[in-house]
Amino acid sequence: MKVTNIITDPMFLTVLLFLLAMPTGNAQDEWKAPESADKLTNPLKNDASAVANGKRTYRMLCVICHGAKGKGDGMGGAGLTPKPTNFTSTDVQAQTDGALFWKLTEGRPPMASYKTALPEKKRWELINYIRTLKQ
Repeated sequence: MKVTNIITDPMFLTVLLFLLAMPTGNAQDEWKAPESADKLTNPLKNDASAVANGKRTYRMLCVICHGAKGKGDGMGGAGLTPKPTNFTSTDVQAQTDGALFWKLTEGRPPMASYKTALPEKKRWELINYIRTLKQ
């Protein structure tokens, strides 16, 4: 039986290069909405009742992962990769309503898609509430 040096084994090197090229999935990975999302207009902007409704929905669906104050520190998010978004961050708050709506609608693992789970109006209400979570 011939013994080979694992470092020079072509199969080992191929697998190693493949693993190094894989995305890490950590919280710093940028999640960008397409440019078309920026053109979406929030039909409930400046609607106080939409904020109140969004807060109720947030408490039912989002608080478990994103935390009571939107900092991404909810119990359900502790073991997730990437970690839940901190809605109070300047990066999130700088995004357009349309971009946030698109992300909420489409989701990406481990974030669920709410395209069919929540009516469009409820998703816009959530965006309005998220806007109140500024630092």
